[in-house]
Parts: sequence; C-alpha cells; structure tokens
Amino acid sequence: MVEHYASVTVHAPAHQVYELFTHLNDFPKFMRFVKEVTYYDDQRSHWVVQVLQQYEWDAVNVDWIPDQQVGWRSTSGLNNSGKVQFQGLGPNRTMVHVYLSYTPPSGPLGAIGETLGFNTYFESLLQKELHNFAHMVEQAPPGALDPMSSHYLFHSNSATARKAITSRQSAAMAQDPMMSPQALAERGARIKHAEEMEQQARQQREEELKQRAQQELQVRHELLLLERETALRLQALRERERAETQQYQPHPIYGTLGGRNAAVERTALGDKDALRPRYPWYEQDPMVSRLPKLQDPSTDQLEKLESPWLRSIRGAPLETD
Repeated sequence: MVEHYASVTVHAPAHQVYELFTHLNDFPKFMRFVKEVTYYDDQRSHWVVQVLQQYEWDAVNVDWIPDQQVGWRSTSGLNNSGKVQFQGLGPNRTMVHVYLSYTPPSGPLGAIGETLGFNTYFESLLQKELHNFAHMVEQAPPGALDPMSSHYLFHSNSATARKAITSRQSAAMAQDPMMSPQALAERGARIKHAEEMEQQARQQREEELKQRAQQELQVRHELLLLERETALRLQALRERERAETQQYQPHPIYGTLGGRNAAVERTALGDKDALRPRYPWYEQDPMVSRLPKLQDPSTDQLEKLESPWLRSIRGAPLETD
C-alpha cells in the first residue's frame, strides 16, 4: 500500500466545510481529475478519476462522524481507502486533512509509474484538488450548505467545463433538478447579480480610498504651507531684529557695557565726571568734589593752578604769575 497525505486551510466554519464536502457527486463540477462520482445508494458510490490513465472503483462509506470525519474503502476496482478529517481552528477557519492509501496497479505500467516518481506527482494533484475545494467553499455564500450556491462551480479547469466527465455522470446531472436549464439560468442570474453588487462595493471602496487619499494630500499640503509661512515669519522677525540692532548706536558712556561705573550716578570716579573737567580739588571728599570752593583771599593763588586731570589731557601746565 502507498500512503499519501495533503491538507488545506479553508476560511469557513467546520460544519459548513463538512456539509459541502459530503456532496461527493458535485466533485466533477469543481475538480479537474475527478470525472465521475455517482451514487448507488446513500452508502455506496462509483468513482472515476484520470491520473495518467483512467482508474475506476466502487466505494462504501465508513467511519463518518458529523462535522469531524468522512471515510471510505473500495469494494471493487482500484484498491484504495482513506479518510478526511475536519479540524476547526476558529469560528471561520477549518483545517482539512486527507489521508489516502492505495495499492499500485499491477503490471509493467504500475511499476514504471512508481519508478518515475508517480507518488510525488499524485500528491501534487491531490493538493491542487484540495485547493479547488477550498475555493469552492470560500466562494459560496456564508452559511451555504449546497455546492450549487458557490460561484466557483464550473470554472474553466473543472472536468465538467472541459467536458471530461463520463456519460453516467452526465446522465446523473441531467436528472438533478438543480441542473435543469431553468435552475441553471436562475443560478447564473444570482451569480451575475452578486458579481455586480461586489463590483459596486469594490468601486465604492476604491472611491472612498481615493477620497481619503485626496484629503490626506490636501492636509499635508496645508501643513506644508503653514510650515513655510511660519518659517517666513521667523525669518522676517530675525531680519527686523538684525536691522534694529545695526541701526542702534550706543552712547559712548551710558550705552556701553563695562563703562566707567555707568550704574554709579554721583561719585568722584563715576561717568558723570567724564562729561566735564573735574574741579582742582577733586581729591576731596566725593560729596563735595563738584561744589565750588568759597572765595578765600588767602587761597587765591591755588585757584590759578590747573588740575592734574586737565594737565594730563592738554599735555602742558598753565603758566603762573
């Protein structure tokens, strides 16, 4: 026996995935390599698949657990068996596990197939068919339990669309009320209406995104203008301050820092003394250094003397009698 395994995650509840999978006769409508699944009764079915060559077998259902597992084993034809388990991962996520085992066909063809890597090829096909099933479920309306409600049915690669189904499968479909011309027309109208609504919703979302992008662009433009205006105002303020600084001419005595004790108003060595010559008796008490001396005939000769301060400025002393 050769064993194979494949899995896929379906974005739907486990109950819905289980119910859609159990419609085995709808497999040819969305799978590529399944050409026929017809029922003998509610427990037995006939299968035809095309993998390098055509294989047929009758199968019976075994170990079915609602919402959890589907199993089968062949009773004639290609010897195979397997099971499909449905593992719920959340309210809208289900992991589907497929376990399949079969006995390779006897004879030269079977030996050559196993030698040339048939197992790897078969597993890739099994994975593709699982992805087809996942697309079928995800394109069905929420809560739908009939594959005929899915928009993925009869896609271009399905066995039905390629007209690769068997005559028995075609006859079974013809007897299905859901495959009548009227039912198919109604289904096509529903799908077309749903596609139109989806297109309108998509266009509305695109328009909303476009408007939002335009609003964001306008806001960014306004912020950029505000930043530029703020920068220009700051530059103008700096230039005005610079111009005012250049036009200001400080007073040589009072408007300079580190001047001759500019904060001192009336002292013998303050800046007031720099505005006019000191009196000859400036070395007296600071409080009276600027006051004129009383006339005293005995000291007239002293009044004719020039102060050392004036003498240092003029560079020469005054002549005395």
